[in-house]
Amino acid sequence: MSAPSNSTAKTGRKSFEQIREDLIGTNLNNTFWNQVWIRFLIVLIVLGTVAYGHQLVTGLGVTAMRDYSSWGLYIASFVFWVAVSLVGSLISAILKLLNQNWSTPLSRIAELIALGAITMAAASIVIDMGRPDRVLNIPLHGRIQSPIVWDFFVVNTYLVISIILLYLPMIPDIAILRDRMTEAPKWQRKLYQVLSLGWQGTKEQWRLLKKSIRIMIILILPVAFSIHTVTSWLFAVNSRTGWHSTIFGPYFVAGAFVAGSAAVIIAMYVFRKRQKLQDYLTDYHFDMMNKLLVLTLLLYLYFNINEYLVPGYTWQRLDGAHLQELLLGHEAPLFWSTQIFGMILPIILLLFKKMRKPLPSLIIALFVLAGAWVKRFIIVVPTQFHPQFPIQNVPEHFTHYIPTYTELAVTMATLAGALLIITMLVRIFPVIPIWEEAHDRGIHKIFEAEK
Repeated sequence: MSAPSNSTAKTGRKSFEQIREDLIGTNLNNTFWNQVWIRFLIVLIVLGTVAYGHQLVTGLGVTAMRDYSSWGLYIASFVFWVAVSLVGSLISAILKLLNQNWSTPLSRIAELIALGAITMAAASIVIDMGRPDRVLNIPLHGRIQSPIVWDFFVVNTYLVISIILLYLPMIPDIAILRDRMTEAPKWQRKLYQVLSLGWQGTKEQWRLLKKSIRIMIILILPVAFSIHTVTSWLFAVNSRTGWHSTIFGPYFVAGAFVAGSAAVIIAMYVFRKRQKLQDYLTDYHFDMMNKLLVLTLLLYLYFNINEYLVPGYTWQRLDGAHLQELLLGHEAPLFWSTQIFGMILPIILLLFKKMRKPLPSLIIALFVLAGAWVKRFIIVVPTQFHPQFPIQNVPEHFTHYIPTYTELAVTMATLAGALLIITMLVRIFPVIPIWEEAHDRGIHKIFEAEK
């Protein structure tokens, strides 16, 4: 996919002032529905917090996790959030390094999603712990041979880099807000003043900023690939059938790009509608993002075929039992639903240009993202019921896993938490980079001090 000319990618000729007003317009208005949405998310978070408090006091016995299903909804959510967080590196790093300038309006959307997702990934790990007060034992006393220790450090490193990569390109925009948002609340004006770091747009400031962004774009790539690779190793280094796989690293990374791309398409549609950004998030951007989604889906389909065809061909005892459960047994409805509706049908539909329009692509992306979450559940849970030794002499409810209301409430709270992070940041900062958008449109007023 080659980058188009400005005349192809952009519609209409706008002045810098028009672009500025278009992109900060929603920061000036706090509508009724925005307030309802924020309160709804807070209610979900409060309900989840109460449920987690009950779990913390009573113990993990209030969940459906037992000796055989020691990992459940929380770990599936953790893997999902880690997957979604990789979209920041895909849009802001990989596409930028490939000079795909069409992705410029999407970069901040991807970075916001990445920040919300990786924050909830870290929270999901703590939620899954029976004694979260001992979390510091991991960095202090953890064994370097343990993939859990690797995951702890790489998740936190990616969180820090994601914050920096979101913040650095935002500095010129924050300076614009500092000078324009004179009627904002006092705390908001103070925030802009502090975060703008005295930005005046001098030649030296632009030089340092561009160099810093370039460094962070390059730095985030190995960390991004390692975060989901290390997460896959939590499963792959186990000898349990269904997890012990040499392709889990690239398999997880490919699936992460699928989930992240779908999340960006959904966010694009919401922001385009709610913030009236049709001139900035155009049909062309949806077309290109959906082509990217098809590419990642095809790659993911390849790894899925490898993951199931090889053990299916040999059909060793435990592999056969596990695959039969997935293909024909109790887990078959979930397995085939995610394969067909979350991967195969989206690939076929998105080959048609009409399906790459905003509304059809939104519906397809919702199915893909839902399928991505179900896929993580299928990876985590069913495998645990095929141990090396047979399950016997245990209560009947030990032989299956159905999440309890506590787990559902806490998991919904993590979803609400990620959405609240994105919502609050969008309320304060423009979702489309103002200075980058102006530059791509050939408007250089903001760069005059650089000359």
